Amino acid sequence: MPLTRAQPAAGTEDMETVAPAVDLVLGASACCLACIFTNPLEVVKTRLQLQGELQAPGTYHRPYRGLVASVAAVARADGLGGLQKGLAASLLYQGLMNSVRFYCYSLACQAGLTQQPGGTVVAGAVAGALGAFVGSPAYLVKTQLQAQTVAGMAVGHQHHHQNVLGALETIWQQQGLAGLWRGVGGAVPRVMVGSAAQLATFASAKAWVHERQGRLYSGLADCLVKIWRQEGPLALYKGLGPAYLRLGPHTILSMFLWDELRKLVRPGRRQDT
Repeated sequence: MPLTRAQPAAGTEDMETVAPAVDLVLGASACCLACIFTNPLEVVKTRLQLQGELQAPGTYHRPYRGLVASVAAVARADGLGGLQKGLAASLLYQGLMNSVRFYCYSLACQAGLTQQPGGTVVAGAVAGALGAFVGSPAYLVKTQLQAQTVAGMAVGHQHHHQNVLGALETIWQQQGLAGLWRGVGGAVPRVMVGSAAQLATFASAKAWVHERQGRLYSGLADCLVKIWRQEGPLALYKGLGPAYLRLGPHTILSMFLWDELRKLVRPGRRQDT
């Protein structure tokens, strides 16, 4: 039986026709466009996850209950514009994280790494981890801005930032460079798994570190233990519904827009025979 040359993995041929530097711009642009549509769900998810964080056991303040009711609660408290709170920080995060993610993944495709067994998963995970690290400060600011609201609807610690630059400056002045990367230990594994699944679904809710007269959590493990003890194991899944509903449309829109943008810049794309 004649030997035949191994065929590239599905989807990697097209990847090689676009330069990694171009994919950097296209990937970031596609995910930022998707973010505009999914940011309201991110706002709701963030507030649902922060409920009960700073309260004594049995005294929970729960102004947000369920997806639809929570959307209405945000709109009543902050106006319709409140559903897009933290949008600038969300766009910054998507731009930073996904430019790195798609650039690194495109490099892996050009190098032929994705044609190896399990290569797409490994390349996606590594690219996602690097992107998550770079975008971590923007994600931290995004979460803090999305949590801000009127006193009667406030959950979690309120930082009272005025804008993205003001938030970055405040964190830098109060906590130094390391403060901008608080919570990165939870961000990197989450994006690694999600990126590997998207580019080749485990979804985990991550609580960012918030301060109240000092650091509330000493790290990811301490955060998980304290939430478990104070609110029970189900509290680890607060906001899972909105998180899933946001992740699904965002992933579909991001991948679709990315592919369509890449088609526009590919010169002389050959037809499959």
